[in-house]
Amino acid sequence: MTLEHKKSIFVELGKFLSQFSEVENTKCQAVLYNDLYFDKFIDLIQLSPSHNGWYTNENVYFAIQSWAEALTEKNINQWLNSYNFDKVTSKTVGLVLAGNIPLVGFHDFISVLLSGHKVLIKTSSNDQHLLPFLAKYIISVEPKLEDYITFVEGKLENFDAVIATGSNNTARYFEYYFKDKPSIIRKSRNSVAVLDGNESEEQMIALGEDVFRYFGLGCRNVSKIFVPKEYNFDSFFGGMYHYHQVMKFEKYINNYDYNKAVFLMSNFNLLDNEFLIIKEDSSYASPISSVFYEYYDNLEDIKIKLQQDHEQIQCIVSNNLIENSVLFGQTQKPKLWDYADNIDTLNFLINL
Repeated sequence: MTLEHKKSIFVELGKFLSQFSEVENTKCQAVLYNDLYFDKFIDLIQLSPSHNGWYTNENVYFAIQSWAEALTEKNINQWLNSYNFDKVTSKTVGLVLAGNIPLVGFHDFISVLLSGHKVLIKTSSNDQHLLPFLAKYIISVEPKLEDYITFVEGKLENFDAVIATGSNNTARYFEYYFKDKPSIIRKSRNSVAVLDGNESEEQMIALGEDVFRYFGLGCRNVSKIFVPKEYNFDSFFGGMYHYHQVMKFEKYINNYDYNKAVFLMSNFNLLDNEFLIIKEDSSYASPISSVFYEYYDNLEDIKIKLQQDHEQIQCIVSNNLIENSVLFGQTQKPKLWDYADNIDTLNFLINL
């Protein structure tokens, strides 16, 4: 298969995914194999909360729409045009996927296939259905891909390289187990926002999207904010209030009640709006339903700190206060060329 042909396969997948949204599922007659997959995909989306209690229909649809927007001919060309795939020798790349948010390992999946390798996939027990379904769809578009895609239930065997994602604890196991293979081992990371008090109401509402999307379970979710001394948190909580519907979700509110009780028993000083707790803390990884905050004296100190701690941080949100920061509300909509952990996955795969 030529690179152009492989691109066209994922453009077709993007067209298929573009039919599905929380507002309305709209069947387009021009999309390939809708007769086989359209209704079944709707059924799978509706069943997702039974497969994983955190996978609400809203969040699954959000993930699907994000990928539909990414998988266009223009975006794929912009992503791939700077790479040379001519000297790639096809190998088998193992993927050990996380399951914290829907389709979290999909970027690695398409990167392996577009670079010309075969993919051997071990899905998370928390996300065993969405990716296999989409794999079946693209195999229908191009049957030759069946020889390039394999899902395994046990341990990975007979592979040449691996990309594995997990917690800091599992990463230590991965580093030992895969020590003799070329690898990318991804650990836990968190995202932060740097505020100066001049943010608009709209930006604070958008920041709530960065905090609450996927209930804060993703590495691109903002789990900590940096604020100047004497910062007034009223505007922050004003923005967060637009997401008060999370109180209706039992798993979320159970975490809120539990974490608030733990914090209070430890005599921590808290700010709380009855569905989100903020706590002054130097750590980056805050529990579900909470956000940590830390004061700063000047921006230069924060820039130095964030650079020193870059291995703990996935992305930074700010109103252009920090170089290369993400706009408010955009953390969960990365471009195809926004690599996890800032590791160029395609460059790794091309040079195997």
